Amino acid sequence: MARRAKRPDSAGAAVPAPPSLASLSVLLDSFPARHVLVVGDLVADEYLYGQTDRVSREAPVLVVRHESSEVKLGGAANAAANARALGAEVTVVGALGEDGMGTELRRLFEAAGIGVRAASAPSTETKTRILAGGINTTRQQMLRVDRGNVPPLSEAATLALVEHLQAAATEADVILVSDYGAGVVCEPVRAALHELALKKRVCVDSRYGLHSLAGFHWAKPNEPELQVLTGVPVTTDEALLRAGAEALDLLECAAVLVTRGRKGMVLFEKSGATSIPVHGARDAVDVTGAGDTVMAAFTLALAAGASALQAALLANMAGALVVQKQGTATVPLPELRAELERA
Repeated sequence: MARRAKRPDSAGAAVPAPPSLASLSVLLDSFPARHVLVVGDLVADEYLYGQTDRVSREAPVLVVRHESSEVKLGGAANAAANARALGAEVTVVGALGEDGMGTELRRLFEAAGIGVRAASAPSTETKTRILAGGINTTRQQMLRVDRGNVPPLSEAATLALVEHLQAAATEADVILVSDYGAGVVCEPVRAALHELALKKRVCVDSRYGLHSLAGFHWAKPNEPELQVLTGVPVTTDEALLRAGAEALDLLECAAVLVTRGRKGMVLFEKSGATSIPVHGARDAVDVTGAGDTVMAAFTLALAAGASALQAALLANMAGALVVQKQGTATVPLPELRAELERA
C-alpha cells in the first residue's frame, strides 16, 4: 500500500507498518461529524458541449454547434464540494460577483448544502471549457477561456473576507486553504489564518504562492509547485527527496503531501518520506480538479483524527476514483467506502 523511501538523514529509520484497511474504514465513519471551513478562490467551471463536422470558411477553425451547457463548482468551490460529498459539514469563504455566474454558484452551494460567506467582487472567476466532437464520438475539450478579476481585490472586499473567515472559523474543526491566485488568499487573510492556526488546524494548497503560506500544519503541493517552492529541479527520485525535505523546513509544517500524477504521491514528515503508489490500474479519463479532491479527502481525514499517512492513503484512493470521471467531479462517501472494501 505504501513504502518508506530513504531520506538523506534517515537511512537507518525503521519502516512503520502500513495502516490497516480497517482503521481507514473507521475514519470514514467519523467524516459526517466534522466541519470543514474552505477558504479560497471560488470558480465557476462552465462546460459548453457541441457537435462539429466542418471547418469555418472565415478562418481555419472548427465550427461548433452548441448542444448543451452546465456549470460546476470549481477551484476552492470544488474542494468544498468534495468535502461535502464525503459527508462533512462545509462552509466556504471567498469572493463572488453579482453576476450570472455568481448567482449560479450560490444556487449550486445551496443545492449541495454548503454554507457560503462571500465578499463582493467585480466579477465571478469563470473557466469556460468548450467540448465538441462528431455525431457518435466522445466530446473532447477544444478550448478553455478564463475570465475573472485582476488581483488585488478591493479594500472593502478584503475586510469582508477577514470578517467572514473569523466568524466561520468558530464552528470549524479544520481549515482548508485553496489558493488559485485570484486574490482571496491575500496578506490580510493570511494574517488572519495565522491567528486562527493557534487554535485551528490548517491545511494549505496553492497554485502559485505556496512560499507565502509557511507556518501552517500541512501542505499539499504537486511536483511543479514543489520545484518552484524549493528551487530544486525534481528530475530524479533523489532530487524529489531533497526537495521534499527542504519543503518541510521552508513551510515549517508537520507534513507535506506531494502529488505526482501517474507516479502516485510522496508523504514527507520529519521522521522520513513515504512513497504511495497510484491506486488502481486504470488510466485517468480526466484530471480536471483532481487536486481539489485529494486536498478535500486529505484535510477531512486529518480532521477526523487520521495520521498523515492514513489521510494520504485515503486521499490517494479518492484521487484515483475522481480521475475516472469526466470534468470537474466529486467522490461521494459511499463510493470511497466501496472502493476501500474492494482494496
